[in-house]
Amino acid sequence: MTETTATTNYSGSIRRLTLDGREIILLGTAHVSQASVDMVRSVIADEQPDTVCVELDHQRHKALRNPNHWETLNLIEVIRQGQAPFLCANLALSAYQKRMGLHTGVRPGAELAAAAEEAESRDLTVRLIDREIRTTLLRAWRKAGFWKKMSLLATLLAGMFEKQTFDEEELARLRESDTLTVLLDELAEVLPTVKTILVDERDLYMANEIRHAPGQRIVAVVGAAHLPGISARLAAPSPPPEVIAELSVIPEPGRFGKMLQWLIPAIVVAIFVIGFFAGDMSKLSSAALGWVLATGSLSALATALAMGHPLTILSAFIAAPITTLHPAIGVGFVTALVQAFLVAPTVKDMERVGEEIATWRGWWHNRMTRVLLVFFFSNLGAALGVVLAFRWLKDLL
Repeated sequence: MTETTATTNYSGSIRRLTLDGREIILLGTAHVSQASVDMVRSVIADEQPDTVCVELDHQRHKALRNPNHWETLNLIEVIRQGQAPFLCANLALSAYQKRMGLHTGVRPGAELAAAAEEAESRDLTVRLIDREIRTTLLRAWRKAGFWKKMSLLATLLAGMFEKQTFDEEELARLRESDTLTVLLDELAEVLPTVKTILVDERDLYMANEIRHAPGQRIVAVVGAAHLPGISARLAAPSPPPEVIAELSVIPEPGRFGKMLQWLIPAIVVAIFVIGFFAGDMSKLSSAALGWVLATGSLSALATALAMGHPLTILSAFIAAPITTLHPAIGVGFVTALVQAFLVAPTVKDMERVGEEIATWRGWWHNRMTRVLLVFFFSNLGAALGVVLAFRWLKDLL
């Protein structure tokens, strides 16, 4: 492979590679502005490639093409299928990117959307080369330890609700890369043990997609931060197919995690059984009352903080003592469904969710995101209640 770097300017850089007799033009977007969008369109028009590769996955591409895609979301079905946690994470990422767009003045991913649109308008082949963001995040989550996961959750929560200000140096850093790359780089700092998954694996995945793209001339539009990694991967020999296939595999939850889900309920049930056969019914009833009050009250209080409907708050109090003993059904599943039925999101809520998630007030104001807050907060309250309840349960031993 031969390589030349053609230009580097205020809006990006171009690297020309020759690989197996084909010309590959790597275009690194380096300015989240209209200038970057114009440059992408200009390069595609000038180079007239056979294929345009874009640093997008199918989900992000669909969202960019249809900013109103939230309007068709069936929230109740999402909850029933157990996809509420992923939807929460997806909205958190969207909120982060939305706020970055407010500071830089351009809709996040505008230059990537422009690349796909320009290629389609010229009847060129479009190839979406980034790995599904859900796969990337799940691989990172599954391979992180417990405390690293807690750190990740804290980071996502802070990113959802904190009011951010940026000095000129930080704004310059934002303009030098796409917002998703900035976000994944920050997550890599929180979880250095999975930096390989968040950054390096994506470089390898995208390089492989570019390598196998059809045509003699290929333009690949990626974040400038990915240029060194992708170039190095293209310069190296093609990895075996099984290595590439493994990049899309979501690891199964660890055995310890599975055991822990059932271990706590098993311990609680065992303590109650021991108390029953010990014959001290006063302690047994006291512990049972403590369990109900701790898990139910804290879950209900947390649901109230999420501005849940009064009946949703009541459902949290009733369901938490039961669902905490059965890890397959979380209290959030119950409360989210109740909230969605009682305070169903309107068409206006669905239309405005993309705008309102950019502010912490918007999360509570929008009926759709309030359902997700109820889901998350009620689960958190129940978990804290379990910890508090053990104070009563230990007296039975």
